[in-house]
Amino acid sequence: MPVTAQARSLTRRRLLPCLALALGLGTSSVAQAQAQAQAAGGSAPAAWPTRTIRIVTGFPAGSATDGIARALAEHLRNKLGQPVVVENRAGANGSLGVTEVVRSPADGYTILATNSSSITVNPQVYRKLGYLPERDLVPLSMVVSAPFILVVNPQGERTGAVNSVADLIALARAKPGQLTYGSGGPGNLAHLGFAMINNRTGVSTTHVPYKSGVNAQLGLIGKETDMMLDTPVTLPNLRSGKLKALAVTTTTRWRDLPDVPTMSEAGYPGFDLSFWLGLLVPAQTPPAIIQTLYGALRTAREDPNVMRQLLAQGTVELTDPAAFAARIRTETAAWGEVIRRENITLD
Repeated sequence: MPVTAQARSLTRRRLLPCLALALGLGTSSVAQAQAQAQAAGGSAPAAWPTRTIRIVTGFPAGSATDGIARALAEHLRNKLGQPVVVENRAGANGSLGVTEVVRSPADGYTILATNSSSITVNPQVYRKLGYLPERDLVPLSMVVSAPFILVVNPQGERTGAVNSVADLIALARAKPGQLTYGSGGPGNLAHLGFAMINNRTGVSTTHVPYKSGVNAQLGLIGKETDMMLDTPVTLPNLRSGKLKALAVTTTTRWRDLPDVPTMSEAGYPGFDLSFWLGLLVPAQTPPAIIQTLYGALRTAREDPNVMRQLLAQGTVELTDPAAFAARIRTETAAWGEVIRRENITLD
């Protein structure tokens, strides 16, 4: 039976966008496929996106998560041809931002920018939480990973003479319960990390939770606390002398602090703690939209300005959705073991 022109046009309209997505082409290639279909006499399918996209983060302006959200918002705007705005819904260790996203339509117009603790730890330590990551979210890309940096205030009344991890532990032993450490809130990885330090060294220090890591950092600079596990965004504070780095929490030294030892090198072997910052979308977001978003995101490596901003937050990963999902599963299980082993509880 002969194939009519109408049938050929219908076939082109149906197959070209699917073929482009299946091959993992970027959005420009999808647009080219649609234009070719139109030139051949067919009409292109409805385009996406057609309006503003928002990236919601559960952390304030100036935080590491906010930093990656703003860098990628500009990149996505250029790649997708629509405005991309960042909304800060800070509070509850990122939970407010996550909850906002899981309640949003799964249409690709709302993206979550968050850190690892809100996804891998919160569900295991908070009894009342408005979301379950495995049920309510789909991973899009792990953007960066980074170590924590153990820092003190060199102008602090108690920590002025502290120059090493050994000095800090000796001081904590001499003043049980008196040294304080800040974090971005109960259940934050910086909180759990210090609980690990306390348990492994046999010291007692007091947790002071803040609304965010940025607030905890300001509290340390203002001498409200004695120490904290900070992120690479604190590098300007280290270079200016406002804070002093004692160690990094990964098994290798941090590229931007080559003279700062790891916790293992400082005398506490087996201590390995890092975090990631990444993007997720509501569950049920169409796979074609996820593929389009990731196709646009991965080209960030080709943009020197975006890479400069991302590198300021950590090691650029930009993993694909499947690899990111596997990382979340692995870390969720690992943190569950740590929480039980270290007997970490929240007030």
